[in-house]
Amino acid sequence: MSDSPLSQLVGGTSKVLSEKELDEKLKEGRPLRIKFGVDPTAPDIHLGHTVPLEKLRQFQELGHEAILLIGDFTATVGDPTGRSTARPPLTREEVLANAETYTDQAFKVLDRSKTTIAFNGEWFRKMDYEQILKLNARVTLQQMLQREDFKERVSEGKEVRLHELQYPIMQGWDSVELKADVEIGGTDQLFNMLVGRDLQKEEGQAQQSVICMPLLEGLDGVKKMSKSARNYVGVNEAPNEMFGKLMSISDELMDRYYLLLLGCARDENLHPMEAKKELSRRIVARYHSEQEGQAARDDWETRFSKRNLSDADLPEISANDYQGNVLEVVSRVFAEVFELQKSNGELRKQFILAGAVQLDGEKLTDPMLPLTGAAGKVLRLSKKHSVRFV
Repeated sequence: MSDSPLSQLVGGTSKVLSEKELDEKLKEGRPLRIKFGVDPTAPDIHLGHTVPLEKLRQFQELGHEAILLIGDFTATVGDPTGRSTARPPLTREEVLANAETYTDQAFKVLDRSKTTIAFNGEWFRKMDYEQILKLNARVTLQQMLQREDFKERVSEGKEVRLHELQYPIMQGWDSVELKADVEIGGTDQLFNMLVGRDLQKEEGQAQQSVICMPLLEGLDGVKKMSKSARNYVGVNEAPNEMFGKLMSISDELMDRYYLLLLGCARDENLHPMEAKKELSRRIVARYHSEQEGQAARDDWETRFSKRNLSDADLPEISANDYQGNVLEVVSRVFAEVFELQKSNGELRKQFILAGAVQLDGEKLTDPMLPLTGAAGKVLRLSKKHSVRFV
């Protein structure tokens, strides 16, 4: 059973509706149509976005048809999932520009030659108002208000715009148009995917099986990975930056990253630190190259295991641009180079007074001391953040 297609495909999932139904479809002996829809509301994707893409790739490797649905129409409406307010609308031009970079990054996971790209604007832009009314008549307001986010907003007196109620219906209709056998999505998409099953049944189609993938925790191990929470790893980030971020995760989170991002368990025979280095190397290699993955590991070893910052590949800053006292310079470097906002109190107590801030190995423990950086000198802010003056 452990090597069966079904066991492979349900591995790492949060919910499958249902395993028995999916198994029956797999035994039909035909390529299944596997749908995964994305609204390209931003140009870049992070590792959290790749979790369902990895599952779609598994289906591809078993000979099934992967359909990457670009929501060029639904993205202009905005997915209300998990939102306390309506999403700001995007123009179609913005959506299409985002879609181009999004798909390029998605093909770092998917096999481009075995992936069908579809756009839901192909059918929604052809609908007239009468067709839209008939489609709306298939779903009740009571059904829509069963969605947790809608229910919460109504109970809290927050507005729910009528166009937001359309979103689950549109996502469901996508499944009808694509004749999807299986839909993959995050756990937060369950309601929308079930609407797809209902609409397919009304259209006389076989109902799609639903696979819910877990939402990936970010680097903090608590919140869902997102840019707004600043706990993400972008698939287009520089190899060294990607490697360094991944090395910051906890040992507990490492096991989850192995399962959801690489589709395997970590080697229990390896020391946790060694296992984390291997996880980071493999993820960098996946989104860049094997050579860059190893180079990122070597650089990390140079900087942190061997403590040899002088030879490390560090971000560079101008000595002329970064002048002031220690507190001012450290605050600016954290914010402008590493995109980390830290309070003056935190910088004083946890970094400067603690001796973490060093210039070429000399500790700078006076926040008010004038800091003069010369070309070639290394400013160390913490164990994981250093820059070189040029």
